[in-house]
Amino acid sequence: MVRSVGRHTLTLVHTLGDFALFTIRAFHEAAGSRKLARRVVCSMFEQGVRCLPVIVIVGVFTGLVLGLQGYHVLNKFGSESLLGTLVSLSIVRELGPVLAALMLVGQAGSALAAELGMQRQTEQIAALETMGVSSHAYLVAPRLIAALIVYPLQTAVFCCIGMWGGSVSGTMLLGLESGVYWSAVERAVEAHDVRECMTKAVTFGLLTVALCAYQGFHAHRSSAGSGARAVSASTTRAVVMSSIVVLAADYVITSFLV
Repeated sequence: MVRSVGRHTLTLVHTLGDFALFTIRAFHEAAGSRKLARRVVCSMFEQGVRCLPVIVIVGVFTGLVLGLQGYHVLNKFGSESLLGTLVSLSIVRELGPVLAALMLVGQAGSALAAELGMQRQTEQIAALETMGVSSHAYLVAPRLIAALIVYPLQTAVFCCIGMWGGSVSGTMLLGLESGVYWSAVERAVEAHDVRECMTKAVTFGLLTVALCAYQGFHAHRSSAGSGARAVSASTTRAVVMSSIVVLAADYVITSFLV
């Protein structure tokens, strides 16, 4: 049993070190990459514009449900006027960055892992390296840089849409005065709440995109074999591990900033 624990511990440490070096190498080699800005813009389109509809839809329904449930809970204490405070702080501090990151992982992250996995299996990555092109700078770095820009923007959109959805539940469906709701939102959300939200968004973006890229880039190491099964396994592993990392990082960041 001791040997088994030691073996798994060493494997975990080796994997974490390999992942860290993979991410650092991508940023380091991006400095000398040609046409980096163009690839970053394309990556921003993939992670931003194409993922915006799902962010808006999930944000609306999150706000609607939170407003509905929050109103009935506060109604028991005669504190319906605090609905704006409940909805805004819940979304800005926790639900906004977490749910936005999970949605981006499900759409952009899975697509990234599958794309890199297929490029690895069809030896396109090996061909790039044979031609002297850094695969880390060409394929990974633009996605990481784009994530540092897109994730905070998508999180901001999610928070705004979510608070509007809470307003729809509270004012249009349950009869709360619109001014009461939005004045409570204005009083509740402060600068440190926004900083915490953006800190989480940047952290989640870096970790999830790096993890999805790492899994796809090393799809050939998968125990599932090669070909389509290896790509499928690496994509599934990327989404699951990224979701777990988002929740774990959320707890760590909250414990330091609360």
